[in-house]
Amino acid sequence: MLMPLMTLDSTALLRAAHNGATLDNDHLTPSLEAVSQSADAVVNAIAINQNIDYVTVVGLALLSLLLLAISAMCSGSEVAFFSLTHNDLDKLEKEDDASSHRVLALLENSDRLLATILVGNNMVNICLIIITTQLIDQLFIFSGVWDFVFKTIVVTFLLLLFGEIMPKVFTQTNPVRMSKFASMPMRLLSWLAYPLAMVLMRTSSRVSRFAMKSTEISIEELANAVDLTETGSEEEQKMLSGIVSFGQTEVVEIMHSRVDITGLEFDAPYSEVKRVIVETGYSRIPVYGDDLDDIRGILYVKDLLPHINESESFEWQTLLRKPYFVPEHMMIDDLLKAFQKRKIHISIVVDEYGATQGLVSLEDILEEVVGEINDESDDDEEKLYEKVGERTYIFDAKIHIREFERVIGYEEEAFADVEGHAETLAGLMMELKRDLPRRGDELRSHGAKFFIATMDGRRVDKIKVEIDG
Repeated sequence: MLMPLMTLDSTALLRAAHNGATLDNDHLTPSLEAVSQSADAVVNAIAINQNIDYVTVVGLALLSLLLLAISAMCSGSEVAFFSLTHNDLDKLEKEDDASSHRVLALLENSDRLLATILVGNNMVNICLIIITTQLIDQLFIFSGVWDFVFKTIVVTFLLLLFGEIMPKVFTQTNPVRMSKFASMPMRLLSWLAYPLAMVLMRTSSRVSRFAMKSTEISIEELANAVDLTETGSEEEQKMLSGIVSFGQTEVVEIMHSRVDITGLEFDAPYSEVKRVIVETGYSRIPVYGDDLDDIRGILYVKDLLPHINESESFEWQTLLRKPYFVPEHMMIDDLLKAFQKRKIHISIVVDEYGATQGLVSLEDILEEVVGEINDESDDDEEKLYEKVGERTYIFDAKIHIREFERVIGYEEEAFADVEGHAETLAGLMMELKRDLPRRGDELRSHGAKFFIATMDGRRVDKIKVEIDG
C-alpha cells in the first residue's frame, strides 16, 4: 500500500518542478533521492512480525480488553458513587433490594471507597500498559524511536477514550443505575485492595493534617476578616458574623429564661389548657407537675386539634410528648444537630443540678444567624419600648442589651465594659448596682440615667431611661 503512494508523491514533485521552471535537473535529482530515502526510512521503521504466535496474541488481546473494561468500570464508579444526590440516596433507602443496600453500605465509608477505586484503577491501568505493550511487540517490529512513539499513542488513546472519557460521560447520565451495577465489583475490590487502600487513606490523612496546620486560622481572625469586609449590606454582615460565632455560642446565651416560660400545670382542666393556648398563641407548651423543675412533657397544639370539641373530662395529658433536656453550656450547633436527629423543635435547659433554667426553640437557634424572625404570635418590636420624650424611653426589662443600644442610638457593645455576663437590660441593672434592683432605684452609666419604674414581685418589669443631652 505504501509503494503507490511513493510513486504518486514523486510524480507530483516532478510535475511541480517542471511547471515552476525553477528547478533544473541537477537540483531535482538530489531532492527526489532525499524524499525516497525518507519514505523508505518510515516504511522500514514499522514492520509486521512474520513469526506471530497467534495463541499468545489472542490471549493478550482478550486480557487487554478485560483490563480495559475493569478500568472503565472503576472510572465510571468514581463518578457514579460521588455524584448521587440526596434524593437519589433517599430513593435507594426506600428500595428493598441487595444492590441498593450495597451502595449505601459502601458510601458509609466514602474515604475507603474512594481509596479503593483509585488503587484499583491505577493497578489495572499499569497492568493494561504492560499487557498492551507485549501485544504490540508480538504484532510489530520497530526500529529507532518509533517503538516508544507508537506504543505511547496507542495506549494513551485506548486509556483516555475507552477507560476514562466514555465511561464517565455515560455514567453522568444515570449514576444510580451505574452505582447499583458496580456495587458488587466494588465490594469485592474493597476486600482485595484493603491493605493498599488503608495505606493510601492514612498517608492522605497525615498530609491533610499537615496542610491544615499550616493554613489554620482562628475564629477571632475569621471574625476580624468579616468585620473588615466592605462588600454587602448591613444585614449580610450580621449574618456572616452570626455564622462565624455560631459554633462558639452556648445555649444559655440564647435561651428564654425560666421566668419567661409559659407552662401548663399537669392537673389543669381542659378549659384552662384551651384558654392558655388561645391567649399565648404558642404551638408547643411545657407541662409541669409541682413546679417548672418538674417538667412532665411538651404539649403540641397540633396534637390537640382533633380533640378540640372534647368535654371537660378529656384527658389531654395522654397527648404529651417526652421533653428533651439539654445542659445550659451546650453549644447551639450541637443542639441544632440534636434537633435535626430527633426531629423536634424545642428543648428544656437545665443546670448541673437538674433545675430548669430556660427554654430554647429551633427558631431561637436560627435567629442567631438570620436575625430576628417575627411571626403572628410575636410581640411587635415597639412593645419592648416606648419613647415618651425626646430623649426619654420606657423599656421592657427583658430587652436584649444590643437591641437597647440600637434603640437609643449607641454604638454596639457600648456597655460591654460594665455588662459582665448580662444579656438583658434587667441584667445590666444588676451588674451596675451589684445587688438586686428595687423599685425607685436610679443608676447612671455611659451618659444614660436608669430608673426602675415597675417590678413584678422580685423581677424588674419596666425601666425608664433618660439620655443626656
